[in-house]
Amino acid sequence: MRVCNLSSGSDGNSTYVETDSAKVLVDIGISATEIVKRLKCLNVEPQDIDAILISHEHSDHIKGLDIFASKYKTKVYVHEKGMGAVYAKMKKLNASQMYSFGDFAFNIKDLQVDTASLPHDSVHCSGYILSNNGRKISIITDLGHTTDVILNKISGSSLVYLESNHDEEMLKNNPTYPMQLKARILGKNGHLSNIACAKACLFLAKSGTKQIMLSHLSTKNNTEQLAYNTVCSYLKENGVIEGENIRISVAKLVPTAIFNLKW
Repeated sequence: MRVCNLSSGSDGNSTYVETDSAKVLVDIGISATEIVKRLKCLNVEPQDIDAILISHEHSDHIKGLDIFASKYKTKVYVHEKGMGAVYAKMKKLNASQMYSFGDFAFNIKDLQVDTASLPHDSVHCSGYILSNNGRKISIITDLGHTTDVILNKISGSSLVYLESNHDEEMLKNNPTYPMQLKARILGKNGHLSNIACAKACLFLAKSGTKQIMLSHLSTKNNTEQLAYNTVCSYLKENGVIEGENIRISVAKLVPTAIFNLKW
């Protein structure tokens, strides 16, 4: 598998995944024009995308969906519980291009797609677990907390994109955020904090994961260095050394790190 994060953060999220046969996007939260530019940097033509997997209906995950999918006639996959909320925001997309799925794995060519329901304040939010030739990657963002079910489902992934949205103290002390918004982000169905992410990273490191991309960072309540330091310090305190036992990186708003996962 070849994997590249095209954009990550509160301003837009999208990840490109390629196998020998399949080319898919997970979310498309930046403009269609920008997605096309970033795909072309990977030598991928937009009309060659086989499918777009959508996590949920929030704009930072579907901003470019309507224009891109309608122009290139791309298939769009959404969990059956969230399908209506996503389609309600479309103006051009033909309903015949949208495919719903339930709580079961399915295939797009040689790519196996499994999902995990994530606790988030959307109609429904899906994390994606993608497998091919014995390799597994997981894309888990937009969740207020982790659960044993989620962690066990993504354990053993070679690569995990995991939300590290905010530093709790930065958020609590941010004078521009009203209390209601702070409560939403900090809530059980909000977004994962740096320290909550760190605890999940420890579990994943012990389950065999070798690469974690800290994802969906807030531009106002976090910094790349703070997220990275928080996770690495927590891991070190618990006997896991970044660079030796596991690699920790930060996904950015611009294309970040191409991973070629092989046997």
